[in-house]
Amino acid sequence: MREFDPDKVFVQYRSGICPATPVVPRRYTLTHSDATGDLFLTIGAFYARDRINAMRDEVLSEWKPAGACVRNVSCVYLDNGEIGEEAAARRNEVFRRELPLALTAIRYGDRFLFDRCPRLDAAPIIVRFESAYPRYAGQEYWGTFNDYRTDDIGGGRVPERLNLFTSCRLVSVRSSGG
Repeated sequence: MREFDPDKVFVQYRSGICPATPVVPRRYTLTHSDATGDLFLTIGAFYARDRINAMRDEVLSEWKPAGACVRNVSCVYLDNGEIGEEAAARRNEVFRRELPLALTAIRYGDRFLFDRCPRLDAAPIIVRFESAYPRYAGQEYWGTFNDYRTDDIGGGRVPERLNLFTSCRLVSVRSSGG
């Protein structure tokens, strides 16, 4: 995994999503440029399907209610049987190597939401690996966003006194599409 560089993260908000609200629905589409190393995080009520290319090397992530709390469910697409098992194994290896960088980029890119809702840092991250090969398909616990914080590089934290006057609520936005 390469070192995280906040200057390489570019964030776009869509579908009525603001930097600090709502939590649900809130979906992340993380893509990248192999040429520049830039990471592009789109945050919206829906996945940014227009950002997904034929390589299918994006990370999709969303907040899901889990009782009175929320959890983060992320998904990486390895294959649907269109490539051989050896190629699926290579994709699996790459995703596993780069996933900490991707989760750090999501945490950093949506830092204003985490600043407003500090409890989200303790929410479990479940990663679903999609593959036609059972050996690579499944879901795993990947820690919490506390594990992917970037405070040591000036993550743009909102002063604590401002957080005293804000609250974090699950908010639903009604819109069509998926």
